[in-house]
Amino acid sequence: MTLRTGLAAALAAAGLALCGCASSAPAASGHDHSGGAAAATVSAAKQKYAGLNLAEPYRRPIFTLTDTAGKPFDFRAVTGGRPTLLFFGYTRCPDVCPTTMADIAVALRGVDKSLAQKVQVVFVTTDPSHDTPAVLGEYLHRFDADLPTSFIGLTGKQDVVDQAQLSAGVPLAEDNGKTHSSLLLLYGKDDAAHVAFDAGNTPQDIATDLRLVAGAS
Repeated sequence: MTLRTGLAAALAAAGLALCGCASSAPAASGHDHSGGAAAATVSAAKQKYAGLNLAEPYRRPIFTLTDTAGKPFDFRAVTGGRPTLLFFGYTRCPDVCPTTMADIAVALRGVDKSLAQKVQVVFVTTDPSHDTPAVLGEYLHRFDADLPTSFIGLTGKQDVVDQAQLSAGVPLAEDNGKTHSSLLLLYGKDDAAHVAFDAGNTPQDIATDLRLVAGAS
């Protein structure tokens, strides 16, 4: 049994759990868009992706929040049909969140510019009381400054942020947003996520799977 297959089998047996930013464990998620977050599993079968192969695909969620320009952003309408990376976190996170954003940036620098231009990266804050549009914009610019497509930061009222997490199939963040899902979801042209990433994955894993999901060679 390979290390990746062994990891997948272990996660499938244990389920995926909510974790704090100091933890490297993968996050819990489900895909009941009505708000019931079922425990997700990853596939222990033959692995197609370098990231976590999801046993069942997650549908691209429906929610509308406020972007860094202060305008409404309809996630499904704007990102539909495009390769999209979605992550829930907060700007004051000391480790998992900046590491994830940095890994995405490195991955996008490692693929063809034509592919990098297609990819949308969406960061939804779990701490909307602090993460205003201006705060999010400044934070994300640290990572996307030299990339062809800017990262999208979203915030809003707490109840709408909570619903966005449930719509995406991840559990509600706790402790004022500090304990949140560490799962990075990758949606493809079919508006489904067949693969996700956690702290155990590398920028190279993300880049490899972006090429697969986008249909690039």
